[in-house]
Amino acid sequence: MFSNFDFGEIWRALPFLFLDGMRFTLTLTFLATAGGILLGTVLALLRLSGGRAVSAIVAGYVNLMRSLPLLLVIFWFYFLVPYVGQWVMGAPRPIKVGGFTSALLTFTLFEAAYFSEIIRGGIQSIPNGQAAAAAALGLTHAQTMRYVILPQVFRTMLPVLLTQTIVLFQDTSLVYVLSLDDFLGVASKIAQRDGRLVELYLFAALVYFAISFCASQAARRLQSRVAIVR
Repeated sequence: MFSNFDFGEIWRALPFLFLDGMRFTLTLTFLATAGGILLGTVLALLRLSGGRAVSAIVAGYVNLMRSLPLLLVIFWFYFLVPYVGQWVMGAPRPIKVGGFTSALLTFTLFEAAYFSEIIRGGIQSIPNGQAAAAAALGLTHAQTMRYVILPQVFRTMLPVLLTQTIVLFQDTSLVYVLSLDDFLGVASKIAQRDGRLVELYLFAALVYFAISFCASQAARRLQSRVAIVR
């Protein structure tokens, strides 16, 4: 299998793999992580501080997203969002939604369910005495969350958030089903075009492994550095 291994094929593909594919993958990962953490924080606060009805709705959303295969959710959003947009805007035909926009929306909403559980666990780990002390100082609930609770939560849960981001980075390869030019998608197209499946798929696997391994090591180091001693 490796007797005809062509390193030149990998070398010639590098500009396309990284300037096009990896840039797409990292952009999608960064934007989906930022949106997922922001929405996840809102969901966590609503689940903890909202009424029973709001808490039940949020819990249902989180459990639904966490129980569905991501690939199925990608298909759902890609095919259903144009029709939802048509219904919301009252348009005569389905709204055109690009593949990147659909993928970004899918990953943001899907990962928000996981980020919300991480943040909710972080909030619940903060001693109740801190909220009581903030209330005694005259801070409102919103101010307590903003200035006292959430800064500690993000510091404590940063390694876990980074670990979930690594999972998101790996999951972005699923956008190949939408024919998007992510890193794996570009590698696959070049491999199919040139008939060099072994070279391109092996190189793609090594790149994913290297990035994920380095990020995992960084998360482990952060675990010891950002821990709050109580």
